[in-house]
Amino acid sequence: MIINRPPMGWNSWNTFGEEINEDVVKESADALVSTGLKDAGYEYVVIDDCWSLRERDENGNLVADPKKFPSGMKALADYVHSKGLKFGMYSCAGTQTCAGYPGSFNHEFQDAKTFASWGVDYLKYDYCYRPGTANGPLLYQKMGIALRECGRDILFSACNWGSDDVWSWIRATGAHCYRSTGDLGDNFNGMKDICKSQLSKQCFNAPNCFNDVDMLIVGMYNKGNVGWGGCTDQEYWMHFGMWCMLSSPLMIGADVRNLSEEALKILKCKGLIAINQDPECRQTIPIPNSVGGDYVSLYKIVEDGYVFGFFNFTENHQGGVFYLTDIGLGTESGYGLQLTNVVTGDVLPVIKDDWRCQLAPHTSAVFKAKVVPIR
Repeated sequence: MIINRPPMGWNSWNTFGEEINEDVVKESADALVSTGLKDAGYEYVVIDDCWSLRERDENGNLVADPKKFPSGMKALADYVHSKGLKFGMYSCAGTQTCAGYPGSFNHEFQDAKTFASWGVDYLKYDYCYRPGTANGPLLYQKMGIALRECGRDILFSACNWGSDDVWSWIRATGAHCYRSTGDLGDNFNGMKDICKSQLSKQCFNAPNCFNDVDMLIVGMYNKGNVGWGGCTDQEYWMHFGMWCMLSSPLMIGADVRNLSEEALKILKCKGLIAINQDPECRQTIPIPNSVGGDYVSLYKIVEDGYVFGFFNFTENHQGGVFYLTDIGLGTESGYGLQLTNVVTGDVLPVIKDDWRCQLAPHTSAVFKAKVVPIR
């Protein structure tokens, strides 16, 4: 199974946590379609932890909680598929899931076949309650093989939170994406810390094994299971822009049934999504000689040009100076840059030598660029 773009979809954990059921999943699938999010590229509907009974059945099989999912997982998967969407579920490499439900340790092949029989298209695989002697790479290798042999294409989303230098071995397990950070809550400082922590990890991000910096918090506004303070709309724009620049999977964590108009505008921004889904999937790098610290300037090559992102995480107005020489251009080359804001569509005058991107606190700007002759 080949995954050439970061996956996009919705996951239940950020908003619902343990309070998940089949009505919520069906309504969320309906909302992805009715809001236009499906048409924007969001195709996976993923149930996170807390979906099963606390014990396996007499044959060692996982059992969906009949109170939460009375129709069963196969029927729910069929409903999701009928909407033109894909169905995802959750398990864990340990003896229990993070919330204390049965994990897949020593049941990898049995569970993979169960998921395949239900019509699962995506598996998020967590890292809690693993025995002390268990080897992280081997645990993910076992599930990777199990999924490859289960008889169905299932996207393998590894979630070990960046432990054990995961970026150095995870591609060999067959995982299509991997978590490289701890959990992100709906909080500006947490989002800032995760963004900055990932700038040195971009060289480990490539097609078929994407660096996942956790689910989106856009539109949560301090509600739900990880509503840890909330963010402003401008901070959500920063968050979404950075996730797109980093080529991270885009998994919505908010309640898609009740998104604000601004949250929908952010999540459906064509210019930013195009950067995230760019077929070349090249790494993002910091621009040298910018302000640095909590003002982050980024550069990325895309299929039809170049992208620049500026993110002011400081509490003050800041202006990062961007020198064309630092990316290989400059007046001696005979070329400059034409920048277009991917959100507003505003076109800037041609840059010949340097340019300062002045930003208010907690705001960002992302530009598509093309090289143009200046003489």
